[in-house]
Amino acid sequence: MHKVLAAAILAPSAKNRQPWRFVVVADREKRAEMVRVMRAGIADTKAHGVNTGTAIMTARIMEGAPVTIFVFNPDGVHPWLPHPDEQSFMESFDTQSIGAAVQNMLIAAQDLGLGTLWMGDVWSAYRQLEAWLEEPGELVAAVALGFAAEQPPPRPRRPLSEVVRWL
Repeated sequence: MHKVLAAAILAPSAKNRQPWRFVVVADREKRAEMVRVMRAGIADTKAHGVNTGTAIMTARIMEGAPVTIFVFNPDGVHPWLPHPDEQSFMESFDTQSIGAAVQNMLIAAQDLGLGTLWMGDVWSAYRQLEAWLEEPGELVAAVALGFAAEQPPPRPRRPLSEVVRWL
């Protein structure tokens, strides 16, 4: 686990802000509590008429993974709160930096023979997870780590001709 987190903090970051904090949930009882919180948050979000997409699958993956790492931007503002343009720009930089840190985690975990899943749909239980985790800042994502139960083939990718425009 330390190697995965050590790789994360080596990621490049805009203006060297290093805008990341990690909360690791590995204890069996805490993991069970985390899944209950996630499921309650999903149910609450659905009750408000919001489509939670694949969030229930995320909760199942969290339940089966021996470790879940939550990734926070300690300087971030909750997405539903208004904030000045300058804050929005800084959060954009921070989110890109956090993305690099998460990718470093995934690569390091794969090198160690671990399976991973980068989960963004923790938003469906955002308020509940944030309250439970008691970490200041903006909850950005989570990463499940464990030994892979399957080896799916690579996901299809669009060809460069569809995603690149040369000037």
